[in-house]
Amino acid sequence: MRNRRSYKGWLIMLLASAVFTTVGCARMGQPDGGWYDETPPHVVGASPADQSVGVKSKKIVINFDEFIKIDNPSEKVVVSPPQMEAPEIAAKGKRIVVEIADSLKANTTYTIDFSDAITDNNEGNPLGNYTYSFSTGQQIDTLQVSGYVQGASDMEPVKGILVGLYDDLSDSAFTHKPMLRVSRTDSRGRFIIKGVAPGAYHIFALQDADGNYQFSQKSERIAFLPEVIKPTCKPDVRQDTLWRDSLHIKNILPVKYTHFLPDDIVLRAFTEEATERYFIKAERQQANHFTLFFSYGGSELPTIRGLNFDSSNAFLMEKSLRNDTLTYWLRDTALVNQDSLNIQLSYLMTDSTGQLRQQTDTLLLLSKEPYARRLKQQQKDYEQWKKKQLKANKKGEAYDSIMPPPALVPQISGSDRMTPDRNVPITFTTPLLKADTSKIHLYYSVNDSVWHPARFVLRHRKHLNVPDSVPESEWKNEREYELVAEWRPARDYSLEIDSAAFCDIYGRVNSPIKEGIRTGSDDDYGTLLMTIEGMGGKHVIAQLLDDGDKVVKQVRTSTGQAEFFYLEARKYYLRIFVDENNNGVWDTGNYEEGRQPEQVYYYPESIECKKKWDITLSWNPTRLPLYRQKPDKITKQRPDQEKKIAHRNEQRAKNKGIQYIPGVTK
Repeated sequence: MRNRRSYKGWLIMLLASAVFTTVGCARMGQPDGGWYDETPPHVVGASPADQSVGVKSKKIVINFDEFIKIDNPSEKVVVSPPQMEAPEIAAKGKRIVVEIADSLKANTTYTIDFSDAITDNNEGNPLGNYTYSFSTGQQIDTLQVSGYVQGASDMEPVKGILVGLYDDLSDSAFTHKPMLRVSRTDSRGRFIIKGVAPGAYHIFALQDADGNYQFSQKSERIAFLPEVIKPTCKPDVRQDTLWRDSLHIKNILPVKYTHFLPDDIVLRAFTEEATERYFIKAERQQANHFTLFFSYGGSELPTIRGLNFDSSNAFLMEKSLRNDTLTYWLRDTALVNQDSLNIQLSYLMTDSTGQLRQQTDTLLLLSKEPYARRLKQQQKDYEQWKKKQLKANKKGEAYDSIMPPPALVPQISGSDRMTPDRNVPITFTTPLLKADTSKIHLYYSVNDSVWHPARFVLRHRKHLNVPDSVPESEWKNEREYELVAEWRPARDYSLEIDSAAFCDIYGRVNSPIKEGIRTGSDDDYGTLLMTIEGMGGKHVIAQLLDDGDKVVKQVRTSTGQAEFFYLEARKYYLRIFVDENNNGVWDTGNYEEGRQPEQVYYYPESIECKKKWDITLSWNPTRLPLYRQKPDKITKQRPDQEKKIAHRNEQRAKNKGIQYIPGVTK
């Protein structure tokens, strides 16, 4: 028994020793682990072979020398000609299998552009831009066209939009036929259409909403060129850099290649202005007004008939800039307190034939703030006011026995340091019934003791000439006014408004108001004088932008001189658009009319403005290609990170104190 126990214990110790030895060996090798695989996957064959002719099979198998994966094939892989039914694309071990669902067209070159979607399975080494092609005929087309798609209004790169060619040069092809050959833009807005045959083409971009590869909905974003393009190629030479490692250049070699043209097409994408008119919704967020939303405005406004109230002279209507949003303020407080309003709405609506016809709807407008809830809040406010009066009475202070009605409180956007080229906006939450300017006083002071009256004009924003300081599109409503005066630099102003100077449609009046305003000194600001060349007397709107691509100031010019005064010390950017119809706003394009959107250009650099500086610059907007104009700092569409070999072996070799040479270092 003793020997058997001894043998059993010896056996257990031997097995445990073997296990610990194995684990220990594994741990000893972990810090090294060998060199990373930095070789991208390599195509070793395909069936049918790449660039085969006379192909009949709809199944393509591409073989690689290692296990691979494919990233987001539904978005990154583009098959041309476009496929009405999406092909099946899948990575299976060391191969990619593509099964085309549509029937193959005779005598046609097919391309499958994988872009950068293919990487090896373990380390993620990218294959790079890879395209497979074959032909169902006896020759294969190899020409290419390339360029960029940018947003027409802001020159932002447009990612993921289709770009396609038509050999049918009629205007109706884009709206009645699918594209002949297609590509898709990358994150830089860049596209390459491959497998193109010699000939003449029209080119289009399309944000295809319904997947039919043609412009069939006005809501689809599009771009087009009126010019015909003719693809060509020529032999050319480029400089290729060979790197010894990530920091050192080994050599720069001239490399011959085939240069495909055109390669600098710029398509400016836009959405046509909606002209189909239909009713969207009605809202009554507050009890004293309701809003009707339409898809498109028109000169003929809708009519409203009250079904459970008398609607004659019941409303004060407020229109949006394009008459597509209409707000109806209820004049009578009895109607305001009525939680439900039944109305009959008659308006013009676009029918299925594209013609306007009269449409009548019955609507129930429910207040989001019921009368009972507002009454409860009023009681709460009254109790709080009463407590304050009782407290004042106990202290022997002046107090009121009757609660005054709520005052009308205008929002006055004065400031301690207003630029002298601005005016003072005054905004009201409800429409005004009257404004008595005799009760409004503006004074200025040259020193701190003497005040002088200053002349001013109170004007409704919509009655002003389009103010250069604020784009018309940024006006919020018809309850905005401006106090216009001759503001002088480095002066103190006092805006004093007597009680009851303003009265709204509900009889509310303002309490006395005193607002201090100070204008900055000339020494606090800089000036920018930009000479815009090459515009040939066209009407131009020049817009100064902040680092968020938002308009800070804008000026009109037809002389080529854009002058910006009273600029705060900061960094600015500049863009212009050619105001073809001289209406003061940027206008989109229209395909049926053959009208391009108004042209936008960006000054390619930032402009640093400093106090007391006068900056004088000259700029020819047409000298630099459009896709190279917009500064990166204000470009919102950032390029996707390019897939590259990680080069982790260099870092590992550095940690070991040795030099890593691919294929040599062991």
